[in-house]
Parts: sequence; C-alpha cells; structure tokens
Amino acid sequence: MRKVIVCNIMSLDGYYDGPGHDVMVLPMDDAFDAHNLERIRSAGTVLLGRTSYEGSSSYWPHIADHPPQPATNRAHSETNRELSRIYNRLEKVVVSDGYAPATDNPWHATTTVLARSDVGPWIGERRAEHGGDILVYGSRTLWNGLLADDLVDELHLMIGAVALGGGTPIFDGPVRGLTLLEARRFDGSDNVVLRYGTA
Repeated sequence: MRKVIVCNIMSLDGYYDGPGHDVMVLPMDDAFDAHNLERIRSAGTVLLGRTSYEGSSSYWPHIADHPPQPATNRAHSETNRELSRIYNRLEKVVVSDGYAPATDNPWHATTTVLARSDVGPWIGERRAEHGGDILVYGSRTLWNGLLADDLVDELHLMIGAVALGGGTPIFDGPVRGLTLLEARRFDGSDNVVLRYGTA
C-alpha cells in the first residue's frame, strides 16, 4: 500500500504563507531541507497543483548541478543538490484542468497532467500498488481538497518558530479525526515536525 503524504511548513499561528503570499517569511532552515530530503527519498511520485509545479520546475531542476556553496547559499547545499537530483527523476503528476507543461520545461518528460475529476480514482489505484509514497509538496489548495475527500493518509507539518499575524491559513476549514503519530525536534533548529495520521 502506498500512502498519500502531505509535507508542508507553516507558521506557529497557522499560516501557509505571509501577507502578499510571501512564503519566504517562513523559517526554512537546514532542518526544513533535511526533512524534505528524507521525504523525497521515500517517494515514488510527487503530486502537485499547477502553481506549485510551475514554481518547483523553474527552481529545482538547476540545483542538482550547481557547485556546492553551503556557507554562502543554503540552497546549494549537498542536501538540496541531492533533493534536486531525486526530484528531477521522480514521476510528477500535476492536478489541473487544461494545463500542459511547456516542452522546454526540464521536467516535461517526467510529468503527467491529471484532470481534477480523475484525481480520486487515480489515488485509489495508486494506493493499492506497491512502491514509494505519493508526496504532496506545497499545493495547499490541492491537498485541502484531498483531505476533505479522505484522500490523504498523513500530514507532516513543520511548525516554524515564527508567528506571522496574517497570510493564507494552512487549512480551508475545520479538520477533525487527526491522530498524532510523531512529534520531532531537530538539532540546531527551533522548528518541529508534527506527523498526523488521518481518520
């Protein structure tokens, strides 16, 4: 059985991003990078909404071959270079009606587009297979819909040690029936990961 796992960072006061949709106000530190690498190592597929796909495919493909500069630019650490190498070869599935990646997109050959009406049956089929996790990065609108339809198995929420006071709430509405599976701290970081199973 494959699991659908949502992996996101959020603020202490429950925001997905800050005012003006600024995600860079969230404390994405070495622990954040290490956790994302851990998750993608366990993945067989990355499931994304269109906006997250476009942002990720414009950024991640080029990190793999960038010279390491961990002292001056954390983005080019060995952790992120490995994440990029794995991400580049993994299957990506974009949930969208009418979107098609440009032929010059570096991920074009590893990307499939799935209509919104097809995502439920697709997840049902993929869950029954053997293989790596179905990982959802970012893609807040997509995974809130999946959560409401009981199509998410686990939420891995990194709680950043910052209160933003405004922005986009991480959840679209009330969520009940979550079971805490793990609370995890990282050396040298004030961020924590809370891992929840869904009912």
